[in-house]
Amino acid sequence: MTTRIHAPHRREVLAGLGASAAGLIAGGAGPSVTAQLALQARPATLALRPGQPATPIWELAAVSHIGDVRLKRFDRCQLVFSNNLPVPLAPVWYGLHAPMAADPLRGRAPAAPDTTETSIIPVSNAGTLLADFRLFEGRLKQPARPLPIIAAEPSRVPVDRDAVLLIEEWRLRPDSTAVPPGQDPKDTTPLYTINGKTSFELSASAGERLRLRFINGSQRSVLAIKLENHEVRVMALDGQPAEPFPARNGALVLAPGARADAFVDSAASAPFLLHDGKEARRVGSLTVSGKLERAPLPPPQPLPPNDLPEKLDLRGALRFDVALGTADSGWVRPATFSTASAPAFGAKVGRTVVLALQNPAPVTTVFHLHGHHFRLLDKLDDGWKPYWLDTLAIEPGQTQRIAFAATSPGRWLIESVVTDWAAPRLVRWYGVE
Repeated sequence: MTTRIHAPHRREVLAGLGASAAGLIAGGAGPSVTAQLALQARPATLALRPGQPATPIWELAAVSHIGDVRLKRFDRCQLVFSNNLPVPLAPVWYGLHAPMAADPLRGRAPAAPDTTETSIIPVSNAGTLLADFRLFEGRLKQPARPLPIIAAEPSRVPVDRDAVLLIEEWRLRPDSTAVPPGQDPKDTTPLYTINGKTSFELSASAGERLRLRFINGSQRSVLAIKLENHEVRVMALDGQPAEPFPARNGALVLAPGARADAFVDSAASAPFLLHDGKEARRVGSLTVSGKLERAPLPPPQPLPPNDLPEKLDLRGALRFDVALGTADSGWVRPATFSTASAPAFGAKVGRTVVLALQNPAPVTTVFHLHGHHFRLLDKLDDGWKPYWLDTLAIEPGQTQRIAFAATSPGRWLIESVVTDWAAPRLVRWYGVE
């Protein structure tokens, strides 16, 4: 992929960040900065069809990092965001609950074109995070690529490789231009990439333990990704550690914006298969070289926890019914959202909240909770699945119950979008006091 604007040299960016951080510290602006991140909203192109013109897109890029963006849990990160696109924008973080990473719609104005903003974000939890512009879909002239962000655990996790696999979905016209989500995709063809490539290649040596961070960066589709002939052991979902369990048939089913960390012990070369609900297609491969020269690795131990509660008080929980995406129940497009509107629900700090999420639509609807992770409750409401989520796909006409501990005070967003490319993204808010 090539960008169509000047990207400053990495050393220049870090030098500028360092000077800015020193100024903040000298001015007595609280604890010292331990990490620096420069993000840029900019135009780019992506080669999606061999022999065809490159597709114009927008992207959120990290100009301070080469390769994956890696922070650490407990970092105090200085974020410098430059908007080099012609509309006001701000990155929205998924999986990070720090108060300073507030959703832009809750009061923090997006950055105007050709401006730069600096903020401090504490990285309170380890995990696979995602930043993008999906709350500003109505402003996008081109589809926009999200940015995966890794918040590493304080201690080393025993794996040989740690790789991000960002799955993205495109709607291409015959002239190789792309339709942004939320617009009519008439006369377009769906196309999928991993890390910006239509055929992703990952290499490993026999017997290596791989940590694969799968991210569904698509905006509308629930996708299943499978590595053939390997056991895929799920270690974390939506950035939060889980009790390790094998993926059913080696496949991970991810809602738009969802993330899954999986451990795979490389055994033999195999394809990555992607299923969009209609057909399976090969989107890449794992190439394994050499022979297995060591004993099989023991089952992996759970990842270090992020201090989420071990138990939830379901008996004393506050309970609310939330119908997803219905205009008469307070859902609005982000462009018209205001915290002066009535909240979907509210709770005091420390209370357990149970939501009955109802999907009245004739198609699957995706729900996202900002500010907290939740447990998916069992059908009898007497327990929960052994993992945490922040994103959930709910089938047509179904109700799913979730529970979370209201530990983060403030006003937080909830999102609802049906799995139709032209459907609008809708938002509401809830309060924790």
